[in-house]
Amino acid sequence: MSLRLPLYSSALLLSLGWPAWAATQKVDLEYRVRFVPESNQAEVSITLEKGERIRSLDFNLGQDGRYSDFKADGQWSEETPGRGKWQPAEGKSVLSYRVTIDKERQPGRYDARMTPDWALLRGDNLVPAAVLDQRDKTELVARLQFELPKGWKSVETGWPRIGKNRFRIDNPQRKFDRPTGWIIAGKLGTRRTRLGDTDVAISAPVGEGMRRMDIMTFLTFVWPQMQQVFPRDPDKLLIVGAGDPMWRGGLSAANSYYMHADRPLVSENGTSALVHELVHVFSRIYARDRSDWITEGLAEYYAIEVMRRAGGISEERHQKIREQLIRWSQPVTSLRTDNASGAVTARAVLLLQELDREIRQKTKDKGNLSLDDVTRGLMRLDRVSTKDFIEITENVIGGPAKTLDTRLLR
Repeated sequence: MSLRLPLYSSALLLSLGWPAWAATQKVDLEYRVRFVPESNQAEVSITLEKGERIRSLDFNLGQDGRYSDFKADGQWSEETPGRGKWQPAEGKSVLSYRVTIDKERQPGRYDARMTPDWALLRGDNLVPAAVLDQRDKTELVARLQFELPKGWKSVETGWPRIGKNRFRIDNPQRKFDRPTGWIIAGKLGTRRTRLGDTDVAISAPVGEGMRRMDIMTFLTFVWPQMQQVFPRDPDKLLIVGAGDPMWRGGLSAANSYYMHADRPLVSENGTSALVHELVHVFSRIYARDRSDWITEGLAEYYAIEVMRRAGGISEERHQKIREQLIRWSQPVTSLRTDNASGAVTARAVLLLQELDREIRQKTKDKGNLSLDDVTRGLMRLDRVSTKDFIEITENVIGGPAKTLDTRLLR
């Protein structure tokens, strides 16, 4: 007995001690943003509570000189043009810098802008993408805090709010959680509701002509149809907008999107930029290998189809929309491209409509499957190619798809 007790005790201590060294180490990562309208900049700091857990963060700073005045605990270097590498010091470690806000997408048209009264931008630009090298079993717990100028009333992001001007950043698909998506701050007007399992906020600067209640009503109308197609409800959705000189279009992110204040809910050609961008948010289907026709084609296909299913488009109107798409896409000889033009997108919609009919006809004995089933299969992939699209379609049908045997996809 006297020999067994020490052995038993040692085994017990080892078993109790195992989680202590094997458990994941959580490291607080704090982003702090202070908007400075007079200089058209934001002051950003990134704080790691346990800098020794992170070997380095290698940032993609781009070539436009947007980032400046770097100061770091530890080591900061810019040996490669357009890149900056931070090797944090042990313990609490801070990297700070300035970033210019205004960004022209086209001459005189901005997709990021700051005025004395508000700022509208992508969080992706506040904190650039970075390659993270961390010690094993390290998990970053990221939070975002804003300091607003005097007179600015509020700030909104696509992330869950956890306090005054404070948000939790958690993206399971990334090791380095950064505040991606749209951010709006200043003297704002905001409408909120809950649709399905999603908290929805529609926010724009006061006086910019954003029709918040119109958008809210329209979303309520199409939301059930979106849920039927896409089995992925975002926890939160932020829609932001403003008038000129902001870019006159729509731009989506994973948890938010931007619409110019003057864009109609439904255009004269029967399509809806609002629903188009909503499809991007729900589906998160990203293309590779010259297959942007899939991403943009599906978004425009469902921008029409969801409204039709919701009763907002009659069959007669649906046919007229199709005739417009035919006229618009006549010059198109191939869909294969990295950036689908309007004409390519129109031709892709026609192909998808034809494919939906073929799937329904060939799967009558399987319960009338449709393009929806192909779309849900695509949503499981990180990025999709034309080859992936064809293979998933053939799996749904149980054989070749005649519609996809076309020179448009070669």
